[in-house]
Amino acid sequence: MCDEHTAADNDRFLSSVHPSRRQFGTLAGVAGLMAILPTPANAATIKGRDVSIKTPDGNCDAYFVAPASGKAPGVLVWPDIMGLRPAFRQMADRLAQSGYAVLVVNQFYRSTATPFIKPGESFDQPEVRARIMPYTQALSPDGTVRDATAFTAWLDAQKEVDTKRGLATTGYCMGGPMVFRTAASNPIRVKAGATFHGGGLVGDKPDSPNNLIPQMKASYLIAIAANDDAKAPGDKDVLKADFAAAKLPAEIEVYEGTMHGWCPPDSRVYNAAMAEKAWARMLALFQKAL
Repeated sequence: MCDEHTAADNDRFLSSVHPSRRQFGTLAGVAGLMAILPTPANAATIKGRDVSIKTPDGNCDAYFVAPASGKAPGVLVWPDIMGLRPAFRQMADRLAQSGYAVLVVNQFYRSTATPFIKPGESFDQPEVRARIMPYTQALSPDGTVRDATAFTAWLDAQKEVDTKRGLATTGYCMGGPMVFRTAASNPIRVKAGATFHGGGLVGDKPDSPNNLIPQMKASYLIAIAANDDAKAPGDKDVLKADFAAAKLPAEIEVYEGTMHGWCPPDSRVYNAAMAEKAWARMLALFQKAL
């Protein structure tokens, strides 16, 4: 999960890579640049809107986008620690163009509305971390389950969502554990889960994400950053064993050469080639599982 060590790792990485990539990383942090994601072949026409979802703990601001006609499987997206912002709207639009009804939430709604990140700001900056970290104190495993229940119910109530097909959920960084809790709390509806550089997936508490796997009925993609794996090389083996014991399909892979946070297109360590690989594996999972 993102912390001050992540920022230091990113600085060291950017200081060692090719100048053009280092320049993009620096500019992404300073000027708020964002890579433009490819448009899928045969992209559907889409419609998006800002929404507010009532939960037991308040009203969550979110972004919903879906194909402009017909019904599609629903996908709940949990952003990374920088929250709902243009990069995640862009990713949601792209996923909707591939035929999914996508809800991206502000997981910090108890503390702040979005946007709470200004253009050019990055979690690598100490003052930004100091602003965001208190928001995390309002989060809890039980609160995530309450949120997941409200969000999946909201999705199923939308005319654009095909309730005859399973739901999927994805999460980035701190969103990884939220994906596990979503799938475990609603195994009848959630049929696919994907995490990208997810933090804190393995623990020794009864409600640690990996210990929730027996409660799930979903197929999984776990895309691991190389530097995260270097810090906790045994986590992937625990996850593989736990999914195997539960007899659940799970593709668990370390993406070589990647840093924590490599998937969002506004990340300082965005790795386009590996992000595209992870995106393609996610689409393959959804096509098979939903």
